[in-house]
Amino acid sequence: MGLAPEFIAPLQPTTPYFLHLPCLEPVRTAKAIEIALQQLLEDICQRLKKEEMGIRACIFTTHRVDGQQQQLKIGTGRPSVNVAHLTKLFEHKLPTIEPGLGIEVFTLEVTQLMPLAPSQDALWHTTVMQDDLKLSELLDRIADRIGQQNIKRYLPDEHYWPERSVRLAVSPQDSSNAQWPAGLRPLHLLAKPVLIEVMVLLPDYPPKSFRYQGQLHKVIKADGPERIEQEWWLQQGHYRDYYCIENETGARYWIFRLGHYDHHQPEWFIHGFFA
Repeated sequence: MGLAPEFIAPLQPTTPYFLHLPCLEPVRTAKAIEIALQQLLEDICQRLKKEEMGIRACIFTTHRVDGQQQQLKIGTGRPSVNVAHLTKLFEHKLPTIEPGLGIEVFTLEVTQLMPLAPSQDALWHTTVMQDDLKLSELLDRIADRIGQQNIKRYLPDEHYWPERSVRLAVSPQDSSNAQWPAGLRPLHLLAKPVLIEVMVLLPDYPPKSFRYQGQLHKVIKADGPERIEQEWWLQQGHYRDYYCIENETGARYWIFRLGHYDHHQPEWFIHGFFA
């Protein structure tokens, strides 16, 4: 009826995370470009600290007097407002900028943001948090050179089948409640077991020799079997009997027999390689 005041909360448009730094005169030196980048990073990180946000990806762009633009992109594994670390990620890319007749405008755009992880001061001296941060920053520098897709971290998963017992971590903070298998496992596990030809003296014995990729290997030592049952809730099939074997050159392999000779003619597979 309009007899009582009605309060409203207006929506405030978000300011884009885009900084613009013009130059009084076109610059051409590497030092000037580095100073411009440093200034933009300091300004954006100061703002993000107040908003408790961190950079996951950003683009540094140079605008030359002839209208040409050059862009440098970086990404981080976890949100960061560490100016020194972000500058390091750009450092080896800066020499690729060609100033030409001069750069008149620099811009910095944050394309991906995430909330900063809450932190607190410890009551005693500890380096756990510092070490975790340093490791994350080291991985960022490595990924910036070889590509983020080439760095992977795996976590244990609740499965018996070895190729299903690990999963790819989606972020540095990702964790798992599952435990790693207690038994001996190879350093290199094949995503899909490879069928091999073997010579076996007795059904429950490990092979005396096997042929892998056309090469015959003589088995000198063997340990096993370790039986891993089929996961019936996912698929039906035979169990696996795993053996750790060593050939005449000292190379060690993880192989298994699918099923038993009592039921059918079982197949043998190689599933991993030990260091």
